[in-house]
Amino acid sequence: MNATITDDHRPFRLDPPWRGPLLAKLAAVAGTSLERLTALSGLNDVYRRAAHAPDRRAFLDAVLKDLRVTCEVADADLDRIPRKGPVVVVANHPFGAIEGIVLVDLLTRVRPDVKVMANYLLGSIPELRDLLIFVNPFGGGRAAAHGNVAAMRQCLNLLGNGGLLAVFPAGEVSSLDLRKRQVTDRSWSPMVARLVRRTGAAVVPVFFNGRNGAAFQVAGLVHPRLRTALLPRQLLNKRDSTLDVRIGSAIPGRKLKTIEGDDALTQYLRQRTYVLKHRGAGEVTAVSGGQTPRIMRPVVAIGDVSAMVKEIEALAPDQRLVEADDNLVALAPAAQVPSLMREIGRLREITFRAAAEGTGKPIDLDAFDSHYLHLIVWNRPRREIVGSYRLGLSDQIIAERGVAGLYTYELFDYRREMLEGMGPALELGRSFVRPEYQRSFTPLLLLWKGIGRFLVDHPRYRYLFGPVSISGAYQSASVRLMVQFLQMHHGASDAESSAVSARTPFVAPPLRGWDDRDAGALARDEDDLSDLVADLEVDQKGVPVLIRQYLKLGARFLSFNVDRAFGDCVDGLILVDLPRADRRVTERYLGKQGLPKYLAHHRAAGLAV
Repeated sequence: MNATITDDHRPFRLDPPWRGPLLAKLAAVAGTSLERLTALSGLNDVYRRAAHAPDRRAFLDAVLKDLRVTCEVADADLDRIPRKGPVVVVANHPFGAIEGIVLVDLLTRVRPDVKVMANYLLGSIPELRDLLIFVNPFGGGRAAAHGNVAAMRQCLNLLGNGGLLAVFPAGEVSSLDLRKRQVTDRSWSPMVARLVRRTGAAVVPVFFNGRNGAAFQVAGLVHPRLRTALLPRQLLNKRDSTLDVRIGSAIPGRKLKTIEGDDALTQYLRQRTYVLKHRGAGEVTAVSGGQTPRIMRPVVAIGDVSAMVKEIEALAPDQRLVEADDNLVALAPAAQVPSLMREIGRLREITFRAAAEGTGKPIDLDAFDSHYLHLIVWNRPRREIVGSYRLGLSDQIIAERGVAGLYTYELFDYRREMLEGMGPALELGRSFVRPEYQRSFTPLLLLWKGIGRFLVDHPRYRYLFGPVSISGAYQSASVRLMVQFLQMHHGASDAESSAVSARTPFVAPPLRGWDDRDAGALARDEDDLSDLVADLEVDQKGVPVLIRQYLKLGARFLSFNVDRAFGDCVDGLILVDLPRADRRVTERYLGKQGLPKYLAHHRAAGLAV
């Protein structure tokens, strides 16, 4: 650090790319000096006031304090940055300089082995030079090319030694794209893709929310060098501002290596960065036109626990499907267990409201409950319901009540040939695990083991179908991505699509700057999709657990409906051909003895399994 500051301590000077005939003419027209026009003198003033700091950390603090710039970033976001191992941080470049200072400040707080690939502006600051790998985005002949090759070698060495490299792959500040009618980075350099492939580094996307003003964008349309020369002024005009920084999940190098082609990988990383723009409040709605207003009435109090215990104890042996430690999984019709049904309705409403769903009524019971079976997980020591699933036997229901007797018929219109083609099928729905038990997978596993036991005892049910919800608590971008992914990778056949239709079809709301063609390539598998959704959600929730569960069983999504009466959640209608599902998954639920028995029934019926 500098012990004393003199007039010679001016790191920002009128050297190229600042100097040039265009700027000189503009300065003459404006009747001002070049230093005043470019605001370099103001930057040097900021530098002088901070340069007395005893170390780099204090210097960065002093600069940001002098500019009165604060950084808004969640602690959970900082935790996404791996504390060791080779990492490349990629970021958009909306302002030109201040984001570089902020990124250095953030990353050096997380780990010490940080380098930033930077341009001339940050490279002018002596206190940061040992952190920087300098590149020249303007070319400049053999010397510049040689310098960039040397920079690439430095990057490879850093990552090879397990360090962290931060890069602004656009190389230049974001500018107005007249074709897209938005301010965005220019095309990203494929250099990052090459670095990742050669080193196996993980990549962490970082998005800086914001942009430079209209005058700066117009200057860039006049001449790119004019835009560059005005970058110092853009740094100073961020005074008294708060930078909104959003950090995505670390993407493992092994996953990135599976993306073929440097251009495809570069575009993938760019989209993983820009999708973070859609995280945050203000976009929480799954339906165009906003959510349906609801009045949420108080939920009923818990009922007579002793009556519930008596109903559990009165169940016949064949209704006790699974016993595991303190838990019993039982199956009963509603009429047999009225006290338990009241508690199921109470817990449904509590659980669904916690997920921004629910009916808004004091209790969630409907006309379908009376002719459906109810799977119940009961905790004996605590004398309480842990979770429940509703099972509808389609052959019996349709025979007795017609297709309108199916709950899903309220949400989706079926052509009769589809239901006839399925034959006996099991409609699943209204599942929940009460909030106190949701940290463990055990309750859901027990519910599915209960379903498995039922299927072994009633093997005629080949297909499972029913609604699985995406709650209105998800960001619009998350809902859009999930629906798009499920349609693209797990959608219905043409025949199935024509045989069922949503009564209130899901229509994705418009999102500014969103390109469905690019977004469709973001999620390449279920884990990728869940990571991406977690990046978008403030609370980092991923894909709903039931969607993941059904996908493991090979579910196809036939249609998507908006349930206006249930918090405007988006219901995907799933169809599972269980005998053809992954044996490793079905064996877990039907059991080692039960699965062969179930499959033997379908082989005897002529199904190749």
